[in-house]
Amino acid sequence: MNEETGLRERKKQRTRQTLSETAIALFLERGFDQVSVAEVAAAAEVSKPTLFRYFPAKEDLALHRIADHQGEAARVVRDRGSGTAPLAALRAHFHARLDAHDPVTGLCDVPAVLAFRDMLYSTPSLQARLTRYAAEDERALAEALAEAGADEVTAGLAAAQIIAVHHVLARDNWRRLASGRSAVAVLGAAHADAERAYDLLGAGLAPQGL
Repeated sequence: MNEETGLRERKKQRTRQTLSETAIALFLERGFDQVSVAEVAAAAEVSKPTLFRYFPAKEDLALHRIADHQGEAARVVRDRGSGTAPLAALRAHFHARLDAHDPVTGLCDVPAVLAFRDMLYSTPSLQARLTRYAAEDERALAEALAEAGADEVTAGLAAAQIIAVHHVLARDNWRRLASGRSAVAVLGAAHADAERAYDLLGAGLAPQGL
């Protein structure tokens, strides 16, 4: 990549970030369904066609913040160290994300993150898009597990279980925070639940070489 190409890419990334941040601020202030794409474009001082070049759908503006997590489980499996089983790598990664209070684990009590989470789960169109994201994560993880040596059926079944477990753990952590407890206060319980979940997964998957 030459310097000119690099500058163009960085400018595109900044524009994408600005559009998403502007949109999310408006969504949180007024509600996702009450803000139009035209209003987001005007607030960001770009045209609607320009906005749509970066974000094909309104939902993409809201979900850009979590896009980096797409395919994360598959990346963990592919990047694991030599001699480390896929399930062990995923277990360690989830615990590390809990310690980092990563929003993807549900264990983040930053007010802006909590408000964003409430918007996601109270907006049907965003919930539908999250379901699509989960399906894509499951497909990607199944491919990674197959590359690790699992047969196609086992890889698919394992991926479905792992992604479902991650969502259940995150949901339960959000519920703890919604009750008024802090992320620090519930960290121990979150780790214990993750251990129990991965022990249960391991009971069925470890004999399959995962």
